[in-house]
Amino acid sequence: MTDVAANPNTLEAAKSSASAESRLRILLRNLLPFVVLLGLWEIVAHAGIFPPRLFPPLEVIAATFARLTAEGILPHHLLDTIIRLIAGFVLAAIAGVAIGIAMGRWRLAEDIILPLVSIAAPIPGLAYTPIFLLWFGLGNKAAIPLVAFVSAFPIIFNTWTGVKAVKEIWIRSAQAMGADDRKLFVKVIVPGALPYIMTGLRLGLAQSWRALVGIEMLAAVPWGLGWMIFGAQQFGSTDVMLAGIFVIGVLGLALEKLVFQRLEKITVVRWGMVAS
Repeated sequence: MTDVAANPNTLEAAKSSASAESRLRILLRNLLPFVVLLGLWEIVAHAGIFPPRLFPPLEVIAATFARLTAEGILPHHLLDTIIRLIAGFVLAAIAGVAIGIAMGRWRLAEDIILPLVSIAAPIPGLAYTPIFLLWFGLGNKAAIPLVAFVSAFPIIFNTWTGVKAVKEIWIRSAQAMGADDRKLFVKVIVPGALPYIMTGLRLGLAQSWRALVGIEMLAAVPWGLGWMIFGAQQFGSTDVMLAGIFVIGVLGLALEKLVFQRLEKITVVRWGMVAS
């Protein structure tokens, strides 16, 4: 009689089966909130509480999404928005991390920059829009700098907090082992602050979306999801508005799963800075 416990093939098959069941359970758990939300939407849409034009059912939204995609309208809007988003966010990430590190490492930089950032950060991004339009004009010349400016604040704050939160004993231990300033920065300061920096980048990306959609509505750009949503609102096309909102949500989820979570796995999770 074969000893099951001693059979490597059986053990491997059992592990694979358990892993597949675990992945399926996680997938179902992640899908559950969306299923509930979509179910409630359908119930309200078909209950007649709101006019169908203002609260369309899912099949109408899906048909509009498919039509706009097939006609190339939605991809064109999406491409222009992604270009503005990436350009503005990259500028914000570079400047925000650099400024945050400077504030965390040098007291003079903190004393000078922190009051300015504290004053400017609470102001809504849309409040800056008229100023940037006057300074840079319409279109991408105003949209990209505004996105970069607004989304840099949470990156600065979180990077600064992360650098300040690096434990003094880590720094002293590295210095005792002969680490110079460069190695201390690369091997201790950046890894120690990276969980905070990642949080700041996430918040900065969310801020980028809010600022970008708002300025696309006002900056007279020819294409963009914000422009599409605003134009659909003027004509009462709720299905087009919801299709654009859906694309923004899906793109945000994709960036979280494909960029931030993967970056975390190869950095802070691998280094043991946060739990996996």
